[in-house]
Amino acid sequence: MSTIIKLDYKAVTSEIKSVASAKDSISFPEFSADEIGKNVLDITTKWKEQEVAISNLVTQYIQVLTKNLEDTQKNVDLLKEQDESMVRN
Repeated sequence: MSTIIKLDYKAVTSEIKSVASAKDSISFPEFSADEIGKNVLDITTKWKEQEVAISNLVTQYIQVLTKNLEDTQKNVDLLKEQDESMVRN
């Protein structure tokens, strides 16, 4: 029994580029304490802490997504090379 795996390199690469482009358009505004004001309400302090936490999470997500996109592209390139090598042999 023979299993054939067909890799549509152009389609996969196009999707990777599309996700990378969408990732690059992610923006999260950062606010300074002066922009927010000098409120001392407990909710304001918690809100500021949550804003920082969310900003950090978005930054980490973008870093992980970037690494995943790079790894996926490398794997797709390797699959393409292996397919081409099998065709030559």
